[in-house]
Amino acid sequence: MKRNIPRKKVGNTHPETTLSEEYQLHTLPNGIRIAHKQVPYTQIAHCGIMLDIGSRDELPEQQGLAHFWEHMAFKGTEKRRSHHIINRLETVGGELNAYTTKEKICFHASVLDEHFDKALDLLADIAFHSVFPEKQIERERNVILEEMSMYYDSPEDAIQDDFDELLFPKHALGNNILGTADTVRSFGAADLRKFIVDNLDTERIVVASVSRLPFAKVVRTAEKYLSSLPAQKTSRVRVAPHLYTPERKEVARSITQAQCAMGRPSYALTDDRRLPFFMLVNLLGGPGMNSRFNMALRERYGFVYSIEANYTPYLDTGFLGIYFGTEQKQLIRSISLIHKELRRLREQPLTTTQLHHTKVQLMGQLAMSEESNMSFMLMMAKSLLDTGRVDTLPEIFEEIKQVTARQLQELAQDMFDETKFSYLTFLPEE
Repeated sequence: MKRNIPRKKVGNTHPETTLSEEYQLHTLPNGIRIAHKQVPYTQIAHCGIMLDIGSRDELPEQQGLAHFWEHMAFKGTEKRRSHHIINRLETVGGELNAYTTKEKICFHASVLDEHFDKALDLLADIAFHSVFPEKQIERERNVILEEMSMYYDSPEDAIQDDFDELLFPKHALGNNILGTADTVRSFGAADLRKFIVDNLDTERIVVASVSRLPFAKVVRTAEKYLSSLPAQKTSRVRVAPHLYTPERKEVARSITQAQCAMGRPSYALTDDRRLPFFMLVNLLGGPGMNSRFNMALRERYGFVYSIEANYTPYLDTGFLGIYFGTEQKQLIRSISLIHKELRRLREQPLTTTQLHHTKVQLMGQLAMSEESNMSFMLMMAKSLLDTGRVDTLPEIFEEIKQVTARQLQELAQDMFDETKFSYLTFLPEE
C-alpha cells in the first residue's frame, strides 16, 4: 500500500508543512510531526500522541516495561498529581486513555473542541513529563498483576497472547505485552527513565488530530506544548525474528470449552502482498457473518459461537492467527473443517462473482471504519510512523480493485499450507 503521491505545499506556511487530500502535516524543529484532518460536521476533537516504542523494544529483563510506563504516565507529572490528571478532562465531559502494542505506545483524548488546548496540554504532560512517584509505582504494580490475572482467567484472550510465544519463541514479539509477574515486581522509577532514554526518538513521534478546528490552530497549540521538548535520537535497532519452526502445544486449563489457536508467521508491513492477503484473511474469518469459517463451523454445524482469522503485520514480519472455542469432542472436526476451507482457496480460484463480492465487502468495511473520527486519528498516526504516509480510501479502493483471483490463489498456496502451521490448544482438565 506504499505509494509516492505528489503533495503540494500549503500557501504561506512553514516549509515543513505539507497537504494531502486527507490530512495536513507539519514537522516541528525537534522532529515531532503534527498530522491533522479537518472535518466540518463535529464538535468533538480527537487527538493523540503516538510513539514508535512498544513491547518488542524491551530487553528480556524489561518485559512489560512499556505497558508499565503507559500506566505510570497517569500517576503524576512535574506539575500535576494523579487526581489532577484524572479530573482534567473528565470535568469537561472528555475522555483520556492510552494503550500499548508490540510496536507502539499511544496516549489519546476526546473532548469538545473548545477544550482542545486543555487536552493536548495534558497529553504532552503525561507523555513527556511524568515523574513516576515510588508510592504510585507500588500501587500500579498491584493493578497490573491483577490485570494479568484477569487475562489468565479469560482463556479466549490468554490463548492469543500465548500463541505469540509459539510463533516467535525467544523473541520480544513473542512476549506478553503485560510482562511476567517477576519482571513487573522488579520495576522501579530508574528502570522507566532508562527505558525512555534508550528508546525515545522525537522523529518517531506523531501527534494526530481530527476535528473541525483549522490546521493553523492545531499547529500553534502543538508548538505551545511540544516545541520546547529537545530533539532526541535513539540508537535502538529492532531485530527481526529468527527462522520459524512449526510447533504444536496442548495445555490443560480449568475451563469447560476447548480453545484453539492456529496460524503461522506472514508478510511484513512493507510487503506488496499485504493488502491482497488481508483481503484473503477477511474472506476466511473477518467480521462479516458470511465469512467462510463462520458459515462452515457455526451456521452449518453449530460447532462454535464465534471464530475469527486475523492478519497482523509488523515492521519486519507478521502473522496469521485463527482462533475459536468449541466443545472438546468437536475440536478435531472443527480443525478439519478449517483445513478444508484453506484447501479450497489453495485449489480453486475465486469465481468472478466471488471475487467481486469479496472486494465490495472489504471496501464497505474499510469505509465504515473510517467513519469513526477517533479510529481515523489513531490510524493516521500509526500509518505515518510505519510508512511515512496515509493512504486515502480512493487509493486503497483502487488497489483492491486491481487484485486478481490468481493473486489470491497464489497467496493461499504460499500461506495456507497446514504443515507449516503452529497449533496451541487449551483443553479442559480431566
